Order: sequence, then C-alpha cells, then structure tokens
Amino acid sequence: MSNGTLTRKLGFWSALAIAVGTTVGSGIFVSSGDVAKAAGTPSISILAWIIGGLIAIPQVMVLAELSTAYPENGSGYVYLNKAGWRPLAFLYGWATFWALDPPSISIMALAIVSYLATFFPFFSGIAGKLLGVAIILVITAIHYRSVKEGGLFQVIITAVKIIPFIIVIALGLMYMKAGNFSYVPAHGAVKTSLIGGVSATTWAYTGMAAICFMAGEFKNPGKILPRALISSVFIVLALYTLLAICVIGLMPFDKLIHSNAAVSEAVSYIPGLSHIASSFVATTAIIVILGSLSSCIMFQPRLEYAMAKDGLFFQRFARVHPKYETPSFSIIIQVTYACILVFMSNLTALLGYFTLIQLVINILDFAAVYKCRKRDDYNPIYRMPLWKLTTILAILGASWLAWGTFTWAPWQGMIAAFIVIATGLPVYFYWNKRYGSASKKDNDVVA
Repeated sequence: MSNGTLTRKLGFWSALAIAVGTTVGSGIFVSSGDVAKAAGTPSISILAWIIGGLIAIPQVMVLAELSTAYPENGSGYVYLNKAGWRPLAFLYGWATFWALDPPSISIMALAIVSYLATFFPFFSGIAGKLLGVAIILVITAIHYRSVKEGGLFQVIITAVKIIPFIIVIALGLMYMKAGNFSYVPAHGAVKTSLIGGVSATTWAYTGMAAICFMAGEFKNPGKILPRALISSVFIVLALYTLLAICVIGLMPFDKLIHSNAAVSEAVSYIPGLSHIASSFVATTAIIVILGSLSSCIMFQPRLEYAMAKDGLFFQRFARVHPKYETPSFSIIIQVTYACILVFMSNLTALLGYFTLIQLVINILDFAAVYKCRKRDDYNPIYRMPLWKLTTILAILGASWLAWGTFTWAPWQGMIAAFIVIATGLPVYFYWNKRYGSASKKDNDVVA
C-alpha cells in the first residue's frame, strides 16, 4: 500500500528509455531534408548533426548536477524554486500544463492516426479522432496502474522503435553511393550554412531532460540520472548521424534538399524495398511516435504533482493512488484534457506559439545552477566539469533555440507569453498567499 508518496522503483534502463524515447520522435522523418537544405552540402549536413548533438552535452551535464542535488519530481520547476525564482517556477508549470504537455499528447495521438490511415483509410474524420482518444487511454492505463510496469513498457517500446532505424542504417551502409557525398551546388544555387544546419537539428535533440521530471522515482538517482542523461545524448547523436550519412548516401543530394519525407524517399533507393518504402516508414513512424507518446504520458503529470505538493497547483494533483502508487489524479486530468484537445484543429500552430516562453524559462533553468550552488543544501552527487564554462555553453545553446523560435513567430510568441503571465501571476499570488511558500513540501495527499 502507498504511504502517500511516489516511491523509487525505476532503474537505469527505464531512465535511458524515457530519455531516448522522448527525444527520438516523428521529426526525424522530415528533419534530414530540412538540415540538408539548410546546410547546403553533404559534409556540412553531417557536421551539423554532430555539432547539434555536442551542443546538447553541456545542457544535460547541468541537468545531471541539478537533478542529483535535488532528486525530486518536477525538473525545472524544482530548480527555479530552489534558485529563489518562485513566480517563474510557477509560470513554467502553468504554461506547461495548459499549452504544452496535454497538447503534445493530442498531436502525437493524431499523428499516429494519420499514419494508420495509410493502411486503414476508414480512420479519418471523427473515426480517426476517436481512435486517437482510444490510443491515449490504452497507454494511460499502463502508466496509471504501475510506474514499474510503465517503465518496463517504455524500455520495450523504445528498443522496438530503434530497430527500424538500425535496419535502414545497416542497409544504407551496404547500398549507399559514394558519389552522393561529392555533391557540389552550382554557384549561387544553394546557400551553404553550418549555423543554419545546426539550427535545423536543435529540436531533434530535445527530450533527454524528461527523466528529470521523475527524478524522485529512480533508485540511486545520483548514479542513474547522470549516466542516463549523458548516455542518451551519445546514443541519439550516433543514431542521427548514421541515419543522416545513410540518407545522403542513398539518394542524390539535390533531391534530398527538396524532400519533405527524406527517410521514406531514401528507403525507396534500397534495392528490393522501393515498393514498400512508404509502408515501412509509416509503420516505423507509428512505433516511434507511440514510444514518445508513452514517455510523455508517463513523465508529464509529475510536474503538476510536484507543484501541488508545494502549494502552487490544485491540491488534488498531489494525490497518490493508494494501490498503484502513481500520481493518479494528475494523470487522469492531463489525459482528459488531451483527449478534449484531440477534437480541436490547428493545435500544432498553437503549441509552437507557446514554446517560446518555455524555452526562455529553460535558459533560466540552466542559470539557476549559479544560485543553487550558493545554497547550504546543495550537495550534488554528480558535479559537471568546468561548471562555469559548461553552464555558459548550455545557456548559449538554449538561447540559440529560443532565438530561432522567436524569429519563426515573434508576435505570436510574445502574445502567448503575455497570456501565460497575465493568467498565471494572479493565480500564483492567490495560491502562494493561501498555502505559503513551502510549508506543505513533504505532505503528500493520498487518493
């Protein structure tokens, strides 16, 4: 029976599966073409993928230190709170709940349905939306009933989602054409840019921090979290780079830079697979997105759970199921909200507009280490090397991504940020006044 708290049941493989499973999503199917187009040449494109992964290393090192200093559920909310930036910590969770996490669940469910519809055309319109809801509910049932079984499922689905990529890489290495790597654009025809190529990879490398949201549920977090965070970067870096090499080696570069489905088109160049390329990629996409969906349903409710424990969110979100030992109410509400959003349109654009404020707060997450290191209770098991330089590099990498998002939709992003602040701050002051600063920090509520 639960004692009203979330207990430490997850091990290293679950942590690694969540980090990799969240990061490797549907974007990789189109990003190879986007990176190639931005980079302009095969060599710069491959280099962009390598640098994009290297940029993520300082960021996960900062998170590894913070998460071992405060191995609690909540990730950025906890670090901002510990740094003394309590209103920002609240806005982080407020924006995440209303505009980012449940919408992302909805978008992924609908993406799975869209790929399933290539095999079963019946699943379009309302039938497709109902199927999307059904997929969400099935995955939710797994994570609602047991964090340990949910972790095992995440390990399995992540392993399965990597297999198709390994197949493409193995076959790509066998059938690639060396001449594809010697492509040189006509003078003035294509603009080459290493910075542009790296920028096009940055979103593909986000997601490793997902395990920090569940830091309070990993056994021996001081060892598991740094190992999982750093290992996930190198695994994803190797996967993306090898995949990029194979895609470039399989299809002519002048076609790659104009492709919106690079992986699918590259597979069609493999002898014997041209007639099943689209089906192969559709099946792969379903598995890949399913893994990301599972990961999000697993870790996302932990943020609001942590906020509710601290008196900065609806108190019911702090409830722990007496039998299953999961944040039952937080899971149910977020999934219910996500299911409602399945029936809305233009959700992808809405999600994009609200990411700017989260990216800015992510920058403050990394900066929080400066404040946290001055606290008496700051005793991380893992300490990053050259911590000042590493933190600066992490901030610069996050700032690069935030700037790219701002230039994509500057006014929409600013309006979304204003909405978050205008709606969030009054609620923050109400809850902070009612429940105090941290008096309820260790008082979990049992469902």
